[in-house]
Amino acid sequence: MTSIAISSNTSWYLYNFRKNTIFSLIEQGYKVIAIAPKDEYSTKLSELGCEFIHIDIDQGGTNPVRDIKTFSDFYRIYKMKNIDVVLNFTPKNNIYSTLAAHFNGVKSINNIAGLGILFINENITSKIARFLYKISQSKASKLFFQNEEDRALFLEKKITTSVATDRLPGSGVDLGRFILSPALDDGTVRFLLIARMLYDKGINQYVEAARVLREKYRNKVEFQLLGFLDVDNPSAVSKSDMQAWVDEGIVNYLGISDSVEQDIAKVDCMVLPSYYREGVPKSLLEAGAMGKPIVTTDNIGCRETVDSGINGFLCEPRSSESLIEKLTLIIEMTHSERLSMGEKSRLKIESEFDEKIVINKYLEAVKNCLVDK
Repeated sequence: MTSIAISSNTSWYLYNFRKNTIFSLIEQGYKVIAIAPKDEYSTKLSELGCEFIHIDIDQGGTNPVRDIKTFSDFYRIYKMKNIDVVLNFTPKNNIYSTLAAHFNGVKSINNIAGLGILFINENITSKIARFLYKISQSKASKLFFQNEEDRALFLEKKITTSVATDRLPGSGVDLGRFILSPALDDGTVRFLLIARMLYDKGINQYVEAARVLREKYRNKVEFQLLGFLDVDNPSAVSKSDMQAWVDEGIVNYLGISDSVEQDIAKVDCMVLPSYYREGVPKSLLEAGAMGKPIVTTDNIGCRETVDSGINGFLCEPRSSESLIEKLTLIIEMTHSERLSMGEKSRLKIESEFDEKIVINKYLEAVKNCLVDK
């Protein structure tokens, strides 16, 4: 049986973002092997029908010894297992899994889902990461990008010149799970930000906007946050910072959820003021599919989800004032105007970001790799 591996830096990611890709590969008759650090979602991956293999990955770390061990572990897995093609997601997997696969004759299909700060900063860590990208991505069989800017940057920097590239509509969205869900008209306008709690995601701007707008509109507005807190990242929001905001009464922190559609359904607008170099944020796609207006930054990856003035608004990155201006437009709308804007979000997601488009491109890429073997 042909074996397809799928790798990421967390089991959570594979289960929450690539579940339907895994199902589709299994339905095509492939044996699927999930490779990721073990967490509470690893068992759920096995229950989907995968074989699960644990690997240590230091997600945000820069310790070369740990990264060498990650490469060594990938190499050992590919040497032991009869894997034909691997689908890689997240940066270190794109680098170390691709190199290990290459030395074992395994084809790699990589997803470049936003470049974060690696291609913005000029510190030694970023330079090393770009160097590793340049070495590793030339060994891949296919590179998928989630926006044209990232693909153009890879070509401009000559990180890849000979490998086939293609654009995906983000990671897509499951239109059967995320259905049109109009918010109730109870006199309160609710905003939600879903992301890892990183300052790079515009958390500070969101909190500053919440502070100003809560003062102006009192109980007529509510600001919510949902996502992993105190993560291993230099830009991480600490538990103490979050608690201080909650105690101040300006935001509600909802923790994490495997059923984000329930939280999205209750709000009037999705917000992501990120200045991080995104792919296409999953939270915006899911909210758009559920018929929510979107306020996000005119930033790479984010702007793809909004036709400004039609299904939401674009604000300036790193500008609390610009964010406040756009959120005020949402607040001042009538409930029916917000619902109408949200319906246009649904139409945009249906036409441009259906997850089936992404899955079909992966199935085609896998078949092409197998033909070339």
